[in-house]
Amino acid sequence: MSDKFFWFITTLALLAGCQSLSPKQPNQDTSAKPTDAQWWKEALVYQVYPRSFQDSNGDGVGDLKGIISRLDYLSSLGVDMIWLNPVYASPNKDNGYDISDYQSIMKEFSNMEDFDALLKGLHDRKIKVFMDLVVNHCSNEHEWFKSAAASRESPYYNYFHWWPAEKGKPPYRWSIFDEKGDAWEYNKATNSYYLHYFSDFQPDLNWENLILRQEIYKMMRFWLDKGIDGFRLDAIAFCSKDTTWPPLPEEYKGNWPMYYASGPHLHDYMQEMNREVFSKYNIATVAEAMGDVDRVMKFVDPERKELNMAYYFEAIDFGYLPNEYKMPDPKGYDLVQWKKVYAKWTDAFAQKGWGTMYLANHDQPRMLTRWGNDSPEFRDVSSKMLTTFILSMRGTPYYYFGDEIGMSNIKFDRVEEYNDIELLTNYAQVKAKGGDLKRFLEGMKISSRDNGRTPMQWDATANGGFTTGTPWLKVNPEYATVNVALQEKDPNSVLNYFRKMVQVRKKDPVLIYGDWQLVDAENPAIFAYTRTLDTQKRLILLNFKATSAEVNTTLDLSNAQVLIGNYTDAKPGKSLRPYEAMILELK
Repeated sequence: MSDKFFWFITTLALLAGCQSLSPKQPNQDTSAKPTDAQWWKEALVYQVYPRSFQDSNGDGVGDLKGIISRLDYLSSLGVDMIWLNPVYASPNKDNGYDISDYQSIMKEFSNMEDFDALLKGLHDRKIKVFMDLVVNHCSNEHEWFKSAAASRESPYYNYFHWWPAEKGKPPYRWSIFDEKGDAWEYNKATNSYYLHYFSDFQPDLNWENLILRQEIYKMMRFWLDKGIDGFRLDAIAFCSKDTTWPPLPEEYKGNWPMYYASGPHLHDYMQEMNREVFSKYNIATVAEAMGDVDRVMKFVDPERKELNMAYYFEAIDFGYLPNEYKMPDPKGYDLVQWKKVYAKWTDAFAQKGWGTMYLANHDQPRMLTRWGNDSPEFRDVSSKMLTTFILSMRGTPYYYFGDEIGMSNIKFDRVEEYNDIELLTNYAQVKAKGGDLKRFLEGMKISSRDNGRTPMQWDATANGGFTTGTPWLKVNPEYATVNVALQEKDPNSVLNYFRKMVQVRKKDPVLIYGDWQLVDAENPAIFAYTRTLDTQKRLILLNFKATSAEVNTTLDLSNAQVLIGNYTDAKPGKSLRPYEAMILELK
């Protein structure tokens, strides 16, 4: 059946008044919007990982025509903006994050004509487009680097960071994707070393060079003039380097990424970028930023005129063992401490700037496995609870494809099944040190990025309807029972709950602009908070455990009204069933 037919069936269920799809709408005070209201604060961003969304030609790789074929599905979700992972020309050694031509489309994904058709199709459905852009580094197959690597006399030589070999070995720099951990790579033709914070096929661009920066700004204007609606700036915090190349300062205690995110001219460049490009368009921008509140706030403080929003990593990186690559704590994560992390960041953004809310993306495992419960007994109710969380917190929500149907981690057993360069690099490092490889792979079943990159599960046909060929990454075997086609027909499905929750958020300014206050902070099972805007108040109750629990609050719930709940018989009260979620309108 077609997407349109499934959506028609769902619409009939809505009109028929199905309990799980007919939320009681809050008493709205549309005049309550603050004076600093912005479309990107109200938007719900849905991330599409193009390689894994829909393959149109049977080569096993998702593509632009595949996304075009699913436009009606995207529209049916009620999302406001699509975040596309990189679709630029690339050798694809890092799944598009190694760009060889910023103004062309990757051949595996099709061509610019199809990109223009996709852009128009989304805009026709009133869905904006967010492009993922990497300008800290490019591919070593970019024409700039190929010329630079051929001769020191190349006009592009200074587009990159070089250390002449006649000066001896360059000062040590750590590399994120290099098995040796060395960020300098020797180039024979120029008898010099080039810098790569990531892999040796991803040379860092020299942002100290004004001509290079102007090239970047010109390229950004190319896409914005084409009509895209914003950029997600990957690894942007790393673009500024201290070119005196001093030793790692003691204060960083070996934390190279944090040092990299503290370049001397970082915010000079962000302000210049805003002046020359962003300020001239009605767009949204988000930084992949690192560090504490003060560091991240510099990107988004409106008075600084840099970017609109920033990711922060403290909450999403929570629950891993210290000094080990994404090794989950076998005891699980401490909900009480996790709540305090969210409270700290949410309170900070309430003072100035604007935050984001996410539980998964292409750099994370599936949210259901990582933060919920993917067992058959609890997967549906747990998925719905996490959706309620993302869409009721303060900050622009970013929602990852497939989470709306409750996709879970594939949990590969063998390293050969993985594709991710980050995991393969760390596996090699553990092996070189004589570490416990079995333990490492068990941990990766929870935390590996490839868990979140398996293809979309559309139906119960071969490969989940993603491709007629061999998929670039194995499809999760759960596709036979967890897929869009099945859930379209079920009014109580995870998918239709997502649609319902989207509409609740859209129609309630309290959930977008309302103040946020943590409730019952020390409760080890329940995450509870209020959202308040003028006289309107909501209480959000979320049980993160597989057992019943009770919230401790003095709030009067006697006249509360359930706006949405992930159990069909939800009633206002302080006791919550396993993974129960509800949003209450307090009278």
